[in-house]
Amino acid sequence: MLLVGIDLGTSSIKVSVVEADSQSILATASYPETEADIISVQPGWAEQSPELWWDHVQQAILKCHASKSYDPTAIGAIGIAYQMHGLVLVDKDQQVLRNSIIWCDSRAVAIGENAFQQIGPDRSLAHLLNSPGNFTASKLAWVKANEPAIYEKIDQVLLPGDFIAMKMTGETTTTASALSEGVFWDFKENQLSGDVMKTYGFNKLHIPELRPLFSSHGQLKSVVADRLQLKAGIPVTYKAGDQPNNALSLNVLEPGEVATTAGTSGVIYGVSDVLSYDPQSRINSFAHVNYSEELRRIGVLLCINGTGIFNRWIKNLAGSSLSYAALNELAAGVTIGANGLRALPFGNGAERMLNNRIIGGHIQHLDFNIHTTAHMVRAVQEGIACSFRYGLDIMRENGIQPSVVRAGKANLFLSEVFTKAFATLNQVSVEFYEGDGSFGAAIGAGIGARYYATAQEAGSRRKPIGVMEPDNQETYENIYQDWKALLDQRLASQH
Repeated sequence: MLLVGIDLGTSSIKVSVVEADSQSILATASYPETEADIISVQPGWAEQSPELWWDHVQQAILKCHASKSYDPTAIGAIGIAYQMHGLVLVDKDQQVLRNSIIWCDSRAVAIGENAFQQIGPDRSLAHLLNSPGNFTASKLAWVKANEPAIYEKIDQVLLPGDFIAMKMTGETTTTASALSEGVFWDFKENQLSGDVMKTYGFNKLHIPELRPLFSSHGQLKSVVADRLQLKAGIPVTYKAGDQPNNALSLNVLEPGEVATTAGTSGVIYGVSDVLSYDPQSRINSFAHVNYSEELRRIGVLLCINGTGIFNRWIKNLAGSSLSYAALNELAAGVTIGANGLRALPFGNGAERMLNNRIIGGHIQHLDFNIHTTAHMVRAVQEGIACSFRYGLDIMRENGIQPSVVRAGKANLFLSEVFTKAFATLNQVSVEFYEGDGSFGAAIGAGIGARYYATAQEAGSRRKPIGVMEPDNQETYENIYQDWKALLDQRLASQH
């Protein structure tokens, strides 16, 4: 049996075709070749076109087929991973009503804070495990307040993965995990949050039908199947946000296990069996892929908006023709600490771990007589690693104590400079695994199709391909303390 995994990222769509028994990747493709744009008509706003996502999904699937490395008619299930917290609105004809307000958009921060106070901080944290913050529910409230004509036309409120599944099957469904990432889910009551719906004045009919995460979310329509050279009726058996999905792909399913990614944003994701929350809401707790009322598996997530996007920014500044591999070589050619240069990677909207502050990105201590492009690249990658240390310290305050962190060998983890800094600053070993979000989505499809009996069975076949151990602790600790002092100064200057 073959499985298709779709990873709807911010920069591109990636699709992999996986042979279920061996879990080998037969083909993989990304579309578009260049990184997709984020539409930002005002500072702090971030949108993308859902219809463009759908076009790119189709192009990526057809690109996989073009490899001729498998028989498309042998594909038996489809899984979807997607950028979390986005808002997609469709009318009764399943037509998109506006661009998606995506994860790094900051416009709803004040709306979420007001709802937090209305619900009551203690009740909100105890029941939602989060404040409404800048999540999907608050983005919907922004549309309700600012675009009433659009709001009146809403038939269904979707997350990005729900939208792609709808385009494939014609059905709209949701899961407890999806509702929790939008902060629509009451963990104490184990149902759609009455507090959120009442506070924002939302219509329950706008919320799709609730189904188990590993289950059928519709079957591929004939017209879509013909276009994509697939069999009609193939089920979509899995939908999950990119970070829970990444954890699944790394076999991070049980309490104490931790996964990390360093793509456009950076994420640390640990699993807990406790309905816990950070009193300051700097980290977030969502229903993990294997969450149920009987087996409470909570994904504790810390997100740093300005990580890989900062690395991309410095790459473009250094020269758009420069590859990421060449960028990493530049960084490696400079001594640890980049001759005193420091970088704060917070130039991509409100940072939740900084209490939803927008402080911008900064490069500090620049000396025109000493520092080169290579110094700036290294400072950026070390600064990103420092931001992960800052975040993991917050998670440690909240009971997550990893001794090993698992990561895919991709994005910033392809850089030895970044990876060594990450491992040493956090004093953890980093285990690397093959595969990525599209691979995880394919494995999720296999679980949902019951090819694998459980998620644990699917994950038991995964073995690490490498490890990075900590080194030079004192040197990196000095860099971190200098970096943190600069961050504290920047935060204090805004008071």
